[in-house]
Amino acid sequence: MTADQPAAPRPWKPGRPGTGRGAPRDRAASRDRATPRAQATPRDRTPPRAQAGSRERAGARERAATPERTAGRQGGAARQSGAARQGAAGRKRVAGREGTAANKAAAPRERTAARERALRFARPERGPGAPRSPRRPTGGSVPAALRRAQTRLRKAWDRPLTAYYLIMGGSLLIIVLGLVMVYSASQIKALQSGLAPSYFFRKQLFAAALGGVLLLLAVRMPIKLHRAFAYPLLAGSVFLMCLVQVPGIGVAVNGNQNWISFGGPFLLQPSEFGKLALVLWGADLLARKQDKRLLNQWKHLLVPLVPAAGMLLGLIMLGGDMGTAIILTAILFGLLWLAGAPTRLFAGVLAFAVAIGALLIKTSANRMSRLACIGATEPGHNDQCWQAVHGIYALANGGWFGSGLGASMEKWGELPEPHTDFIFAITGEELGLAGTLSVLVLFAALGYAGIRVAGRTEDHFVRYAAGGVTTWITAQAVVNIGAVLGLLPIAGVPLPLFSYGGSALLPTMFAIGLLIAFARAEPSARAALATRQPALWKKLARVRRKTMRRRVKKRPSGER
Repeated sequence: MTADQPAAPRPWKPGRPGTGRGAPRDRAASRDRATPRAQATPRDRTPPRAQAGSRERAGARERAATPERTAGRQGGAARQSGAARQGAAGRKRVAGREGTAANKAAAPRERTAARERALRFARPERGPGAPRSPRRPTGGSVPAALRRAQTRLRKAWDRPLTAYYLIMGGSLLIIVLGLVMVYSASQIKALQSGLAPSYFFRKQLFAAALGGVLLLLAVRMPIKLHRAFAYPLLAGSVFLMCLVQVPGIGVAVNGNQNWISFGGPFLLQPSEFGKLALVLWGADLLARKQDKRLLNQWKHLLVPLVPAAGMLLGLIMLGGDMGTAIILTAILFGLLWLAGAPTRLFAGVLAFAVAIGALLIKTSANRMSRLACIGATEPGHNDQCWQAVHGIYALANGGWFGSGLGASMEKWGELPEPHTDFIFAITGEELGLAGTLSVLVLFAALGYAGIRVAGRTEDHFVRYAAGGVTTWITAQAVVNIGAVLGLLPIAGVPLPLFSYGGSALLPTMFAIGLLIAFARAEPSARAALATRQPALWKKLARVRRKTMRRRVKKRPSGER
């Protein structure tokens, strides 16, 4: 072999996997990496110039073969990726064919299930007299029903005549239930006094009828007449409260000199009318000052309201009736709060009232004993807590639904004043917890309606008068019920519209008439009442007038 001829390529031998040994692309690299033993071959003993030429030719061949190897590698990679894509496409086609076959197999089952559901929930055609099938309950029906009920209740609560109906319906129910309980609770008391069993009930029924007339009168009176009526009512109340202290005219009942006797069984308590007088006069006074923008000055806010209230309180305390004095004080603070009294001024007047009350309680042994009976469970020394303890006994005997009307045991001489101050205890014994809760709900509805009327009106007098009446009734109910429950000392005030007592019922029903008139005077309520259908008796009267007109037209001209 000459120097010009290239060296013969070595035969290809398979090598280890991953090393590339023996591969065509590594032949040149294997020739370049010659071992020391290969350097001793005859080819390497050629002259240096020939060796250089052979190396140049080998490099040229290597450079010429490199693009071919690169293209081969790229083609192999392309073929591999194409095969992979073809494999994936084939698998997708196979899966698609399988899914199509599965869908075709499941389609009849789905159609059958859908047909069964349609037949199950389809509403059959009903005839005119066929009964309605019951609705299937669902999981989400209860919350939806609650939401619908809440929406309907909110709409009904926001109607313009809501306060009107609450005041009228609530007060009527309280009066009727009070008459029933007075009849039940006063029979034994009347028999013990040698009177007819229905004596107190007949007197209360007469007072309720007279109070109904006053209520209708207050409803029909215009607001201007209400304001004008306040001043003579205040003057008359003060005059009668002064007559109470005159010997021979004033009468003491249960240790309190606050009654006037008109002969026979008719007694009058002027301090009850003083509550109504303070409400109307104070409302008119504050409304006039607010129209003149004078209530931002503390002198105009307190004078003459506080001195006039102090005069009424002094006349009441001369007779020893601290319960009525507490209610008058509550009315005064309610009016001041509605007038927007500053916090410091309000707190100062309240502190002064509390100090005076504490002094009056401290100087009276009877009031101190009543204060000590709060939460008592035993009658105590000299049975000073007898009334408070037996009031709790009556409530405990009632249970959930009571022992029944007329079946009370505490009214048989055990509980003093069962038809006046402690009629709530007899109600709890005979009607149970259900009856007492009903009474509480009625008073709560009445209080809410009064606050609603006071808050929605634009008339200053209506706002103060409605707020004063609501404060009066609510505070008196809280004091009475709190004393029966043992949470407050016994103050000797009746339960409004419920307890026996004509002197308390008459002004309270007139005040209820004021609230009804104020509720009707709202613009929205007036519009709602104008669009309402006339009552049946009005329709009958209208038909009768039309009939009489026809008869007059048909008469001959000479007939009278």
